[in-house]
Formats: sequence, structure tokens, C-alpha cells
Amino acid sequence: MPKVSVTIITLNEAAHIGAAIDGAAWADEVVVVDSGSSDDTVAIARAKGARTSERAWTGYADQKNHATSLAQNDWIFSLDADERIPQTLAVEVQDILASEPPRRGYRLPRVSFHLGRWMRTTDAYPDYQLRLYDRRVGRWEGGHVHESVRIDGRFGYLRNELQHYSVTDLRDQADRINLYSSLAARQMHEDGRRAWALDFLLQPPAAFFRSYVLRRGFLDGVVGLTLAMMHAHGVFLKYAKLWELRNTPRT
Repeated sequence: MPKVSVTIITLNEAAHIGAAIDGAAWADEVVVVDSGSSDDTVAIARAKGARTSERAWTGYADQKNHATSLAQNDWIFSLDADERIPQTLAVEVQDILASEPPRRGYRLPRVSFHLGRWMRTTDAYPDYQLRLYDRRVGRWEGGHVHESVRIDGRFGYLRNELQHYSVTDLRDQADRINLYSSLAARQMHEDGRRAWALDFLLQPPAAFFRSYVLRRGFLDGVVGLTLAMMHAHGVFLKYAKLWELRNTPRT
């Protein structure tokens, strides 16, 4: 039966890290790599029995690869501090690892908690993530944002959801949209992308239509409408910031 290590990277996650580790109690070990928290993140992780290490921030993909390198086992479940592994998902992972798994990696649906409810509509769902994988054939890749695991070979799918407490309120979500739109624009700029007038006219409405209509955000009433509009706003900011990077002189 292959053993599994849960890896978590952190920065000032005292509000989340305890519950994240509790949900990973079924794993053979939990490894936490912290990048300089000023709160009690590391102390809480140690008290929960996790192995901890401190390392200066080098980017999402590189930080996660480093956490993977510290694990004692080849099978990895990569977890963010604001995510939770419910019992149903833990049992499914254990069932797969009860013998040699038929695939070298597994994607799973992630459900986000937004304005008091679990969102199973809009672009927020099912938000498939490859989180369970064999590090001998898998590695995190990516630039400033949207990192993901690449594996050599075919991957499978899990049925049960990973729970995501990504934001606390609309102010928190606005702050995250501002941050991630900046990272995305920076990545696009470095990749040689440009922002055109049609991007401003077409991309945000398309994002809203996909999220609210095609992915049934309307079924969640005002909450679905709010989330779809926030998605569209994030797309607008991404292209606006890309335009700014290419066209505004730096002083």
C-alpha cells in the first residue's frame, strides 16, 4: 500500500492551517513549508504534528516543488492552507492507495464557499485540480500564477470534492482579484501578449455570460450574480493592467 504525504505551503495562515492539517490526519505525514509568517502559522502547524520548514518565497510552483522534495513518500497530496479534505474524499484517496494505483495522478473537483454557501455553479465549479500524484512522474509548473502539476502519463479523476474557503467576504475577494489580476497581467506581459480594444469590449462580457448563463450562476440568485460579475471584473483588470505594463512609461 503506497504511503502518502500531504504538503502545504503557507504565509500568515494561522486562521486556516489548523483545520487544514486536521483534515489531513489520515495521511502518513503532513509537511508545511512556510515563507516567513509573522503570525502563529508555524507554531500551530508544529502543535498539530506537521513537519515544518521555513524558506524564502520563490514563487508558487517552485515553493510547492520544494515542499514535495521534503516529503518522505512518493505519493503526494498537495493542499492549500485554505482548503479542507472532507472525510468522503479522504476515504476515496485511501481506497485508491489501498493497492498500486492504476494512474500516476488524479484530478478532483473543488467547491468554494462564497457568501455563506457552497458554489456549484459559475466558473467557480467544478474547478478540477490535480492534487494527488506520484512525484516520480509529476512536477509543479507555472509562472507567476495558475501553477499546476504536469505528470508523465495519464491521470484519473476522483468523485469527491475538495473544499475551498478561498475568501471571507467581498472585500477579501476584491483584494484577491486585484492581486491575481496583477500576477496574470505580469505573466502575459512576459509572454509577449498585448491587450487590444476588443479584449476590453469582448472578454469581460464573455466571462460574465459563461459564468452566469452557461455555468448556471443564475440558479444561485444574487450570490451567483455577484460572483459572475466579480469574475468579469477580474478579467477586465487583467487586460487593463496588461495594457498599462506595455504602454505606460515607468518613472
